[in-house]
Amino acid sequence: MSVLRDLRSSAVDTLGNVGDLARLLVRLTAASPRAFLRVDLIGAQIYNAGALSLVIIMLSGLFVGMVLGLQGFQLLQRFGSEEALGTAAAIGLVKELGPVITALLFAGRAGTALASELGLMRATDQLSAMEMMAVDPIQRVVVPRFLGGVIAMPLLAAIFSMIGLYGAQLIGVQLMGVDSGSFWSQMRASVSISDINEGIVKSLVFGVACSLIAVFEGYNAIPTAEGVSRATTRTVVTSAVLTLFLDYLITASFL
Repeated sequence: MSVLRDLRSSAVDTLGNVGDLARLLVRLTAASPRAFLRVDLIGAQIYNAGALSLVIIMLSGLFVGMVLGLQGFQLLQRFGSEEALGTAAAIGLVKELGPVITALLFAGRAGTALASELGLMRATDQLSAMEMMAVDPIQRVVVPRFLGGVIAMPLLAAIFSMIGLYGAQLIGVQLMGVDSGSFWSQMRASVSISDINEGIVKSLVFGVACSLIAVFEGYNAIPTAEGVSRATTRTVVTSAVLTLFLDYLITASFL
């Protein structure tokens, strides 16, 4: 009976968190138009979430593209279709690997930074001090960080895909001897606007999901060192699981 009681309590807490997430998303959406009046705040958060993540995004994109070039060449070589390596690499990166891996890396780098920063502000009573001075912490602190993550995610995913394509071309053309003209021409002929739109939609949805979870966990963190660390851990785990779940739903909707 204790197991059932724990499961029931866990399910109720999960549903409560989903409701709180939805309420926060509504508040953030309503407050977003006013936030664009403070472009400097949003720009600073785009820099923190996007520019400071460029190194890990570019390195990961390069190595993922190189691995994709190796594996794709070995697979296509069995069917005598090595020239289609550019198509396989582009579709794989633009539609799937680019948005998904970027979201996972974003959650691990920028998401944890957002959650720990807000959690520390909660632990040191900075958010409570804003409320006492009649300053809405959602409008002043949370919304710029949320919008910064949402805007940065598609840009990071695009950079990841471009660097990944360069890595695939580096291995396929320079190392494996695939014809450069065939690599690029087949890629341009095969990748459609629908493929690009799917990648853009995924990166936007993942940006909203990962940023929302990060600010939610940080804003509602227990004001202790242990509470902040747990909020940071939950940010990574929840963002990763939700990213993969949403990836399946979006992929199925584009079929």
